[in-house]
Amino acid sequence: MQGRLINDSTETQTVTRKLAFNVSSLRQRATQKLDHSYQEKIIDFCRGKRFRSTNDPYLKLLRCVGEQESSIVDLTELANSNIEVRGSINNIKEKRLSILIDSKPNCDRHFYYNPETKLFAIEDPALFYYLKHLDWNDIRKACGFRSGQKDFSFDFAISFAGENRELARSVAQQLETLDCSVFFDEFFEANYLGKAWHKNFMEVFGQQSRFVVCLLDKYHVEKIWPTFERECFTPRVAEAAVIPVFLDDTVVLGIPKDIVGISFKNYAAFGEALSNRVTDDIVFKLIARLEDV
Repeated sequence: MQGRLINDSTETQTVTRKLAFNVSSLRQRATQKLDHSYQEKIIDFCRGKRFRSTNDPYLKLLRCVGEQESSIVDLTELANSNIEVRGSINNIKEKRLSILIDSKPNCDRHFYYNPETKLFAIEDPALFYYLKHLDWNDIRKACGFRSGQKDFSFDFAISFAGENRELARSVAQQLETLDCSVFFDEFFEANYLGKAWHKNFMEVFGQQSRFVVCLLDKYHVEKIWPTFERECFTPRVAEAAVIPVFLDDTVVLGIPKDIVGISFKNYAAFGEALSNRVTDDIVFKLIARLEDV
């Protein structure tokens, strides 16, 4: 039909006529016609539940889905077969993707996701066609994402001793609710079954996290695993990538005394107010630091 319109041939011809057209040009025209119906929805999805200029895993997911033959994809398989977006997909497929779809009507109407089976679907054929032929650089600009920055698998990685696991869990869960990608060991146990923590911790704390949040106290200094984690992340103190949360007055080797951190001492005494204190004194400050990147 588009080829006929381009050649000004809108009626049955008495003489056979050869119609010339360019497939790429036709696709571009078709995609432009769909902009009005779908562009706003795509941008709304790509910007996530809470927009940050560095928070682009949803864009990476849609772009990767648009490269598939089917509009129904298993996100575990998709992540495993696409190394360049594996971290982004794994970070949102457990909880964050469901939270996004449930929280935005535009997303809920056009995208389906089952967190148990990890199946993601686009049931509208026109929308799937639109995804397959989008200019993703234009979408990235329209979303307001920054370009040319280092891509991290995690916004935050949390280092802690076992005695402070409940505090670490509270921080991690609240950050995740605010649409941050967080490395907290409990969230990723299934991903690392059969693998050595030693190698993965070196990568997570040394390279893959934008910021390391370390809950520092005497236990962090005394325990083997927290000490190993410190060895991985202390070289990053110089690049302002380490955010200490001081739980007592223990001097920690590798953490300068003048580094600006968060004081959260004697938190066990906060009782029922602990969750709110975590939100106000730790989580909101971490979000502010992330948004300042």
